[in-house]
Amino acid sequence: MKKHNFYAGPSILPEFTIQKTAEAVINFAGTSLSVMEISHRSKEFIVVMDQAISLVKELLEVPEGYEVLFLQGGASTQFYMVPFNLLKTKAGYYDTGVWASKALKEAKFFGELITVASSKDKNYNYIPKNVSIPSDIDYLHITTNNTIFGTQIYKDVDAPVKLVADMSSDIFSRPIDISKYDLIYAGAQKNLAPAGVTLVIVRKDALGKSGRPIPTMINYMTHIRLHVLLFLRRFRHYYG
Repeated sequence: MKKHNFYAGPSILPEFTIQKTAEAVINFAGTSLSVMEISHRSKEFIVVMDQAISLVKELLEVPEGYEVLFLQGGASTQFYMVPFNLLKTKAGYYDTGVWASKALKEAKFFGELITVASSKDKNYNYIPKNVSIPSDIDYLHITTNNTIFGTQIYKDVDAPVKLVADMSSDIFSRPIDISKYDLIYAGAQKNLAPAGVTLVIVRKDALGKSGRPIPTMINYMTHIRLHVLLFLRRFRHYYG
C-alpha cells in the first residue's frame, strides 16, 4: 500500500518522478553518466531545464516579460534577495505568520519597512481584511499561505505598487494572475520537489532600479543572463 505523506515540510512526489530520478542517477539521458556528473551546460541537461521552465510557464500561464528561475538557498534566501534587488527607500509587508515575520525582519537591513497589515495581535490566526496599501512604497510583500498557523490568502491582492509574494506552500494549488505580481518565489520542498531549489518568477522590467550595487549571485539579472546564454548555446547546437 502506497504511503501518503502529510507532513508540513517535504512534499509527495509522483512515482514516475522518483523512478526517472533514480534512473538518471545511474545513466542520465543515455550519456552513461550520472546526472550528478554532467555539466549544467551540457545539451542533455539544458533540455531538462528548458522543459521545466516551459511547464511552469504553461501551468501558470506566465505572460511575456517574466523570467522563470530555479535558484539555490530556499525561500529564506529570498527574504534578503528580494529587498536587495527591489527595495530603494521603503517597502511594505503583511505580517501574517512566522515566515512573513522572518521576511520582514531580513528586509529591515536594506531600508525603511512598514507593516501594512498584521495579525500578530491574535497569534496570526486570521488574515487582515480591508487593508489600505500605501502608494509610496517600492513594493508590498505578502505570504500567501502560513502553514504553521493555517491561514491563507486565497485571492490575488490588488496593489497600487509592485507586489511580491512568498507562495512556498500553495503555488500551483489555484489559478494565479501572474500579471498582478512583480515577483513570486516558492521553496520547492513544500509541494513541488525535494528541498534544495527555489522557484522564482520575476517581471524583468521590475529589476535594476534599487540604485545599489548587488553581489553577483544574489542579483536576479545574473541568473536571467545565464538562462539567455544557455538558450543561445542550445540554439547554436541545434542550428549551427
